[in-house]
Amino acid sequence: MSKPIIALMYDFDKTLCTKDMQNYRFIPSLGIKVSEFWDFTNEVQRREKMDSVLAYMYAAIKISNEKNIPLKRERLEENGKGIEFFPGVIDWFGRINEFGEKCGARVEHYVISSGMKEIIDGTLISGEFKNIFACEYLYDSDGNAVWPKTAVNYTNKTQFVYRINKGVPDISNDDDLNRSMPDDSKRIPFTNMIYIGDGLSDVPCMKMMKSYGGKAIAVYQNLDDKVCELLRKDRVDYIYPADYSEGTALDSTVKDIIRGMVIADKLNEEYTQQLKSIE
Repeated sequence: MSKPIIALMYDFDKTLCTKDMQNYRFIPSLGIKVSEFWDFTNEVQRREKMDSVLAYMYAAIKISNEKNIPLKRERLEENGKGIEFFPGVIDWFGRINEFGEKCGARVEHYVISSGMKEIIDGTLISGEFKNIFACEYLYDSDGNAVWPKTAVNYTNKTQFVYRINKGVPDISNDDDLNRSMPDDSKRIPFTNMIYIGDGLSDVPCMKMMKSYGGKAIAVYQNLDDKVCELLRKDRVDYIYPADYSEGTALDSTVKDIIRGMVIADKLNEEYTQQLKSIE
């Protein structure tokens, strides 16, 4: 019997780290206030009727050029070192991987974020992820950011869930992504997926999990009506404080879900084998 793969998928900002990743070091490095950067971004978005993610990526290039501070990959990765994570995040991945192994499963971790991939690549936890799907720049021959290479907005996040499901991580490969594939040929079934996010921007992925048999969890810093509404409207399965420490409610529930997924996979495998034996 093959070992099942279980995918844990995470938003990043306010899910694993405590605020928008650009706010830690990147925006202050431009010599402006965080509020000024986002006010300018929102102004561009409204004026140009622009996608919010493309607007902030444009703002980063424009302001960097105006300040004569080249926007280079190395600089963004360096900013990743200043990211502050919620309690328990740093050792979360190793603990969950070990638990999965004990249950008879392989756990893989993925990021699906509207933040900057380059900043995530520079964090302490970047090596924990099988793939990081996030916004990324195209760079010229001098290493300067010139154009968005990948833009992950709130609605197109779901395509990356499909990529994980089918085992097609190459963003340029649309042919295999869109090709019809039998459910038993897909690398990770939706029923073996857990999505963890912090709010409304994650609803499309959360609803996808609810529709296809996976699990959706919303984490929060402060419990408010917006978070409660996600549970009331059946958009998520659970809501918990953003504390990934061992023994917390979040930790215990994720482990229970993994255990349940392994059992369900074994039962399905047994059913399939019995069906084949009587044909």
